[in-house]
Amino acid sequence: MRKELVDELLAASNAPGTALAQAALVIARIEYPRLDGAPYLASLDAMGEAARLWIGRHLDETGEASPLAAVTSLNRYLFEDQRFVGNRDRYEDPRNSCLNEVLDRRTGIPITLSLVYIEVGRRAGLPVEGVNFPGHFLVRLSADMTDIPGCVIIDPFHAGALLSERDCRRLLQKHVGAEVAFSRSLLAPATRSQIIVRMLLNLKRTYVHMRSFPQARDATELLLAMTPSALSELRDRGLLAYHLNDMTGALRDLQTYLKLSSMGEIDKETREEHQQIWEHVKTLRRRIAGLN
Repeated sequence: MRKELVDELLAASNAPGTALAQAALVIARIEYPRLDGAPYLASLDAMGEAARLWIGRHLDETGEASPLAAVTSLNRYLFEDQRFVGNRDRYEDPRNSCLNEVLDRRTGIPITLSLVYIEVGRRAGLPVEGVNFPGHFLVRLSADMTDIPGCVIIDPFHAGALLSERDCRRLLQKHVGAEVAFSRSLLAPATRSQIIVRMLLNLKRTYVHMRSFPQARDATELLLAMTPSALSELRDRGLLAYHLNDMTGALRDLQTYLKLSSMGEIDKETREEHQQIWEHVKTLRRRIAGLN
């Protein structure tokens, strides 16, 4: 199953255009292996057409034709008519990271609600982009779509709220504190690969927290397919294999991680981590030797 998911995710992430839904539905198959994504793509198509008509109707009523008026109409469609809402009560529920469940239940976390916003907006003729903002994914209406200086930032988790730069600074402080200094570069459009990777990281963290290690390893497998040079994911795949008693897989990944991550200068924290992993490697070698 992991090989099949890897192939399908890479195909979706490398397909022409910027569509995200197909890749998101592949990711959802970690939780729902038999998921048929076709009905959900059809649902997005229908929502996009409905949103296009909704936007046109509201623009005709107001006499406005500005992109901001279109955003307001799209917000009304998604958050008032369709009743999408941020899941504050069960934020860590893995269903919040699965596009099929987000569409069925009309609730999710910032990145999945943003994905719905992007996909419906694109189908409705309103191109919006993802923003890989630290701690809280957002979307944006780019500068070439409006005469407002800069870009318009939208928060789908909070019913499409329009955020000023000051709002974004507060949001950053709330979610990451002083760890990251605010810069307008944080509001740059995210690539499709960046969005897919962030979805996988969110889901992986949820599974690890739940101690659902088989699913966490599947998410890590997909992360390595997207970012083959990510040594931290190689390490984590080895540690997850260790928890799952896959001694051969754990030994292979952990030994490779130690070799590759020791090729440059390492700090004290990394040296201590290496020592812990080396203890795992020695334990694995003894256990494998005992089976022979």
